[in-house]
Amino acid sequence: MVEFAPLAIPWKRRLQTLAVLQWVFSFLALAQICIAVFIGLLFTKFWLFTVLYASWWYLDWDRPCQGGRRIEVLRRCFVWKYMKDYFPVTLVKTAELDPSRNYLAGFHPHGVLAAGAFTNLCTESTGFTSIFPGIRSHLMMLSLWFRVPFFRDYIMAGGLVASDKESASHLLSRKGGGNLLAIITGGAKEALDARPGAYRLLLKNRKGFIKLALMHGAGLVPIFSFGENELFDQISNPPGSWLRRIQNELQKVMGISLPLFHGRGIFQYSFGLLPYRRPITTVVGKPIEVQKVLQPSQEEVDHLHQRYIKELCSLFEAHKHKFNIPVDQHLEFC
Repeated sequence: MVEFAPLAIPWKRRLQTLAVLQWVFSFLALAQICIAVFIGLLFTKFWLFTVLYASWWYLDWDRPCQGGRRIEVLRRCFVWKYMKDYFPVTLVKTAELDPSRNYLAGFHPHGVLAAGAFTNLCTESTGFTSIFPGIRSHLMMLSLWFRVPFFRDYIMAGGLVASDKESASHLLSRKGGGNLLAIITGGAKEALDARPGAYRLLLKNRKGFIKLALMHGAGLVPIFSFGENELFDQISNPPGSWLRRIQNELQKVMGISLPLFHGRGIFQYSFGLLPYRRPITTVVGKPIEVQKVLQPSQEEVDHLHQRYIKELCSLFEAHKHKFNIPVDQHLEFC
């Protein structure tokens, strides 16, 4: 039976829903619309706009791999405050970050749409720069999205950068420090396991970010976002099922995963593509000191990887009781 939303809802809550709706729309449909507009303008009297943008795009092609182009006005837009309050989202600091150093952060889990990562690291709604003064946050996103006209400029404005080695090296080697580059290490594949009560992380064989930290001497920061997997339900797709096999093949071909998820709607709470109103608490752990090794051995990478997993587990265990997570529930790695 469909549970409809009451008519007498405060305007503040309606605006929160609208803010989240535009965000979901942006990441599910805006890229496709941007492509259609870019091509469609060629067949109108505004064709010159597409030609001029294409020229700019050619000259600016490498920008997503060179730190992007943050626009603070957009990051501080009032819309993100409403989005933050919808869940709500909270950012928790457990240790100081030295603004004279660069950091590489692992963000866990991915969730379905990475709402916690975006809200905390790509907007100022939770006060990242106030909590960590002198630190500029960047979040890696699949390089595919930076090949979409107009859309690439929109996502770069929030601090998103391309997810490749060149992009990471550019930020981590910046003189003067003050940069935090976050990588959702589980990637699109981990989204297929995102459902309420799931604490399974795709990390056992993800060691590329560890090697990058060693090569640049960047401090490793574990980040765990409690509540990230609680935002959507997902159709059952256990490993080995026909649905998971199809999803895995599509992910290999397209580079993006296609989780069959659902949440709530705009005017009812039973189904839809909006996330549930459930709190997200993103806890930033203590940085792991890393000595610079230009050509790290596999043994050094493995050792630091194990230490990172240990610190991530300690972070989870130290805070899980605050979120009614059972005592016998621990992180699982695959």
